[in-house]
Parts: sequence; structure tokens; C-alpha cells
Amino acid sequence: MSDTAPKRAAPSPLAAPSLIAVIFINMLGFGIIVPLLPFYAKSFDAPAWQIALIFSAYSVGAFFGEPFWGRLSDKYGRKPLLISTITGNCLCYLALAFAPNIWVAFAIRLVGGLAAGNGAVVQGYIADVTPPEKRARLLSYQGAAWNVGLIFGPMVGGLFAHPDAGPVGFRIPLFMASGLAALCVVAIAVFIKESRVREQAITHRPSRWAAISDAVGHPVIGRLMLLTFLVGFAFTGIESTFGLWSQAKFGWGPREIGVCFAFTGAAAALTQTFLTGRLSEKYGAGKMLAIGMGLTVVAAAGQTLSPGGGVTIALMCLTAIGQSVAWPNVSAMISQTADPYRQGQILGLNNATGALARVVGPFCAGLIFPVLLDGPFIMGALVVAPAIFLALAASRRAAAQLAAEKQTASTS
Repeated sequence: MSDTAPKRAAPSPLAAPSLIAVIFINMLGFGIIVPLLPFYAKSFDAPAWQIALIFSAYSVGAFFGEPFWGRLSDKYGRKPLLISTITGNCLCYLALAFAPNIWVAFAIRLVGGLAAGNGAVVQGYIADVTPPEKRARLLSYQGAAWNVGLIFGPMVGGLFAHPDAGPVGFRIPLFMASGLAALCVVAIAVFIKESRVREQAITHRPSRWAAISDAVGHPVIGRLMLLTFLVGFAFTGIESTFGLWSQAKFGWGPREIGVCFAFTGAAAALTQTFLTGRLSEKYGAGKMLAIGMGLTVVAAAGQTLSPGGGVTIALMCLTAIGQSVAWPNVSAMISQTADPYRQGQILGLNNATGALARVVGPFCAGLIFPVLLDGPFIMGALVVAPAIFLALAASRRAAAQLAAEKQTASTS
């Protein structure tokens, strides 16, 4: 880590909660669209592999956007990057409402993913204004806001979508998502204060490729990036085929899937609001990462035996609880062990790894789903299992690094 910290503005103690509350508006719009995507793509008579491609397009864009926006936010500040990226997302939702075919929709999703690849900017803002020991808690609140969006968003999308009308039947939900993104932009411009002081002459930023090499070779960050890929691969593979899987197995439609996502979002939001931060502060980030991965394995494997109804919803909730216990700790550990001048960039690289997983995961799940109905769940359980050991190894390395830094600081 750098010997000197970058200059910060002096935001109030409510800075991070205020941003999370504002970002929730945008997350609500995202939640309206995601569960509807399989049916939206199907309205163009798209086969399963093209439906998976619609999911993957967004993640391809985010793969390039995350490190790019994160690095720019380290240099120019978090607020202008949030405004510009969410504005782009707003316009892409609007354009998607008028897509004439599946390939134009794919292109719009690609650009939308690039614009929406700003997770590292949000995480960087939280890291800027939050002490290291409290970051897991605040990052879990960010995740809770995301999942509350997935409680109400799918319900709204399911009510206003009309799949029988073809692509036109999805315009009202898309208009709503676009409007919410626009409202988010206005709220950031008016209410959110910048967290960093812009610095013109900084020599702490290596090239993009050097940063990737440093991150991959780092004993903590490299392991966490691999964990992010494995779990993202498994979870998004399941998510992208869940609508088609539940329809084929139980005859579910958009409304039933929306209810399932609502319960899943509620479980995740409650976990992240009341449990994640407290458990991480008490037992340590590494242990909670490992426990979260274990719960995900159990839930994915159990879904292959589910009879439907409440059991399927309960297992999806267990998956959400596992993910909610785990993920805030990944970003918190990275922010603690990365160079403070490069937090946005390194967080962006980790998020880009997750975006790459969201490209490969749905694609592989789309290939295996027509052959084996439960294949995405089986594949998910097998892929996530090694992440348990990666979490424990990263935790040990992080503890050793932080202890060495404290000892160096005390003797200097």
C-alpha cells in the first residue's frame, strides 16, 4: 500500500448511506427488467443460446466498463462518473423499448452494460468515507439496497409486462426503468457530495496491464478475483436459466418468477441489513466468505431435488443468504489491502472479473440446459465448492499483510 493516502473531501457521516439510498432508485429499475429478460428475448422468437447472449451482452460491457470507470473515478472523482454512467444506462433502457430485433437488443444491452459498469465507483465512494473496520457493514447495506430493488422491481415488472403482445408488451417496464435511472441522476447531482479531491499530478497509477498483473499476482486480491469468477460463473448461470427452468419444470410464468425473486430479494436484504456486518466484524471476513460459499453449494445441489413451490423459493432464498453473507467481505478485503490511490481501479478489476463470469456462466448454462434440465444447478454446485478454500486462504494472507503493515507503521 502507499505510504500516503489520497486527499479526501470531508463528507458527513451520512455520506455513504445517502449514496446507497440514491443508488437504490436505479437498482429498482434494474430489478424491474432482469427477471423479464428471458421472456423479452423469447418475444423475438430467440432460442435458448440467444437468450443467454442477451444476459451476457450486459456483462461484456461491464467487463470493460468496471476497471475503466473505477480508474477514472480515482483520478477525477466519484460523483461525475456516477452521473455520466447512470445517464448512459437511462438512455439504454429507453432504446431497448424500441429494439426492432434480437441483435439490436443485444447491441443496446452491450452499451448498457458498459454504462452500468460503475459498481467500483460506488464501492470506492463507500471506501473513501468509511473506516476500514466498518466497510463490510456499509457494503452490505449497499447490497441490501440492491436486493430491496429486486423485491419490488420484479413485482412491478411482472404486473406491467405483457409477453403475449411481443416486444411491445415490455415497453412500459422499460420506460419505468429509464425514468428511475433519470431520477437517480438528478438526486446524485443535487444531494451527493464528492468524496475525493481531484489531484492533477499523481504518479501512483500504473498502466492498465501493469495493474492487472499486480492484482492477479497479489496474494489476497488474486485469490479473491478467482473466487469472484467462480461464484459469478455459477450464480449467473443459474439466474439466466431460472425462468426457463421453472417454466419447464413447474409451469411458472413471469408472475410466479417475480414472486420468487421478491422472496429472494427479501432474504438477501434482511441478511445484509441485520447480519452480514455484525457477523463479519465478530468472526472475520474470511470465515464468513467460506460459510457463504458453503450455503450456496448446498442450495444449488438441493434445487435438483426440489418439487417446486415453497421448496424452490426457500432454496433460492438460501442461495441469496449465502451470497449476502459473502460478497460484501470481498470488496471490504480488497479495499483494505489495495493501494489507496488505486482502490477504484482494483475494485473495478475485481468487478470486471465478475462481469467476465457473467458472460461465460450464462453461455455455458445455456448450452447445458437443453441437454440436462438441472444441469446449471449441478454445474454451479461443483464450481463454487473450491471457492470455500480460496476464501480461507485469502483471509490468512490478508491478516498477515495487515499485521506486517501495522508493525512497519509502528517502527517507522
